[in-house]
Amino acid sequence: MRERLSSELSEKVIHYLFEPTIESERQRSFQNMMDVNKAHLSMLMFEGIVSETAGHTIMHALNEIKDTGSEQLKIDPQLEDLYFNIEQELIERVGLEVAGQLHTGRSRNDLYAAVTRMNSRDGLQKVCKLLLKLRFTLVELAEEYCHMVLSGYTHMQPAEPITIGHYFSAILHALERDFTRMRRALQQSNVSPLGSGAMAGTAFPINREKTARLLGFTDTMKNSLDGIASRDYILESLSVMNIFMNHINRLSYDLYIWSTDEYGIVEVGDSVAATSSIMPQKKNPITLEHIKAKSSHVLAAVVSATSCMSNIPYGHCRDLAGESTKYFWDALNEVEAAVELIIETMQTMTFKEQKMLERASNNFSTVTELAGLLVREAGISFRQSHQLIGYLVNYMFQHKMSLKQLNSRLIEQASTEMFGKRISVSQDKIENALNPATNVEAKKVQGGPASREVKHQLDRLKQRLLQDENWMSQQMETDHLSKEMLRTDLQQTK
Repeated sequence: MRERLSSELSEKVIHYLFEPTIESERQRSFQNMMDVNKAHLSMLMFEGIVSETAGHTIMHALNEIKDTGSEQLKIDPQLEDLYFNIEQELIERVGLEVAGQLHTGRSRNDLYAAVTRMNSRDGLQKVCKLLLKLRFTLVELAEEYCHMVLSGYTHMQPAEPITIGHYFSAILHALERDFTRMRRALQQSNVSPLGSGAMAGTAFPINREKTARLLGFTDTMKNSLDGIASRDYILESLSVMNIFMNHINRLSYDLYIWSTDEYGIVEVGDSVAATSSIMPQKKNPITLEHIKAKSSHVLAAVVSATSCMSNIPYGHCRDLAGESTKYFWDALNEVEAAVELIIETMQTMTFKEQKMLERASNNFSTVTELAGLLVREAGISFRQSHQLIGYLVNYMFQHKMSLKQLNSRLIEQASTEMFGKRISVSQDKIENALNPATNVEAKKVQGGPASREVKHQLDRLKQRLLQDENWMSQQMETDHLSKEMLRTDLQQTK
């Protein structure tokens, strides 16, 4: 293989480049690489490029190598990569003259481009299934807590009352968009570069469509140079995962601060908490801390891949093919861990309903609805009402008054002082506006937190979720059928 070169590989090159790469490939790529070998060989035999006699001999040896497993494969780092080690094993079994025919009409460039796309497809399918699992979990929680009132926050300050169901519905809408992006990234990955050769295709009469079908790809790449030069699907996948993890991060952060003593409205289960080595009273929500951190690892993978794909030629090179995907596989693992941990954590959570209701009743988050009531009842403009209620809230803070002390007399006094006219609203209507539960139920506008409207949101979310689940099932069935097609095709070559 190194006939062009006059010296052996440097030990440093072996230690820092080839040994770690081969080991990671052995664990991640062996099965898919063997499938690529078999599909390519089947096509060569079908097209008459390799004889049936040679093809059957190679196929039998490939099956033996695959059945033996990657762990038993003899590795020589001087051979540079996993493929050449598999090829060497094949040569030892059937001889150079026969084994050497397997590589007809292809290059390591399009071989590895195909294997990387298959690995990516496997990883993204797993993430898609996890995303569906998370959405189903959140739908259940949203339905269970559809009526549970809490204070919504803007700028980390009490804003208006909503419900836990409304909050989870918001997260679900974001995750629905994440799945749409993930689905697109999966489709972009699932295109075959096999047959692109080193960069300029091949003069052998290969059948690219056949190998694409056998390997479960939905199409072939239409330009051979693009086939080996493009890894933008990796950037797209990482970008999608980064957006997804941003949503997971924000969800976990909310749960994290809600579990503090200062908020005290959420408690995670003991099974997902840890203790202190010195403070016996501690119950630390550690899973939420790890989840937040894992989103940073995915972002780092985006930065790494982007840097590796910048300032390089549009062709094959090691920084593109070898280095740009290095942290992509780690990112897939981090996403898996984060999703499984957030699901596990949320399934153990308890919400302090009474505490949430009491806080929403006393932190002035309901006065926006009171301002709206004055507009409807007194016929003043919303800006006037906003000024009046703002004045009253400031007055009550200065005089250390609670929200329960806000009454019709104070409104009459303040309106007379500010606008020169007395505005009267019944005390019953004031109390109704300031009640968090009735306050929420008044927000019946589309997208609002009223329980009936949240149920409408959840019905639509569930419908879309079932559609996405059906799409995912079809993808897995297609993947299964392609594997069956490859197995059947191989049997026909025996």
